[in-house]
Amino acid sequence: MNEQEIIQETADYIKQEFSGDSSGHDWWHIYRVWQTALHICEHEKADAFIVQLAALLHDLDDWKFNDSDDETPLRAQGWLESLSLDPSTTDAVCRIIKHISYKGAGVENKIDSLEGFIVQDADRLDAIGAIGIARAFAYGGYKNRPLYDPTSSPQLHTSFEQYKNSNSDTINHFHEKLLLLKDKMNTAAAKRIAEGRHEVMAQFLKQFMDEIRNADFSPPT
Repeated sequence: MNEQEIIQETADYIKQEFSGDSSGHDWWHIYRVWQTALHICEHEKADAFIVQLAALLHDLDDWKFNDSDDETPLRAQGWLESLSLDPSTTDAVCRIIKHISYKGAGVENKIDSLEGFIVQDADRLDAIGAIGIARAFAYGGYKNRPLYDPTSSPQLHTSFEQYKNSNSDTINHFHEKLLLLKDKMNTAAAKRIAEGRHEVMAQFLKQFMDEIRNADFSPPT
């Protein structure tokens, strides 16, 4: 198979694997990450083949769904090996997948390639803005978390263990992750797009808290 055929076969495989997801990590999330990564790749002049494979496979071994502490990409590696790719390509893609996820506000980002930075940015852009808001509440419902608990405060986790074991409400999740992503983008294109999406979230949270406090209530005169 040529590269385009490999990409299409991988897309077909992932579409089938994630077709029933209701957590915000469905096929259309992966599709958006794939397409966004391609757009960023055009600006950054990176290896588009590695970028596309990593974008398509990035959630296959996600710790949130596979009970893995380190996201060892066993399923992704198995898929890539079944395609008889050059081992260096398989290694590059698997390294991106292993380190792509956000693991806490104070946890070091271990991505170390341009292709990895691009896919990570594309994934993080889909976690913020209007789509990010929708996905946050979809995931919160999937995990049986409350929308908002006024007795619970956000925590800036300093280890992956703390972050992984957190059961914070969804509003806290904005402060623990989503509002921090703007300043954690790697590429110029992603940084520019993140500014606008960040503002959408800030406005949403202001309105949410105004309604919680009845700050927008005006008594009749």
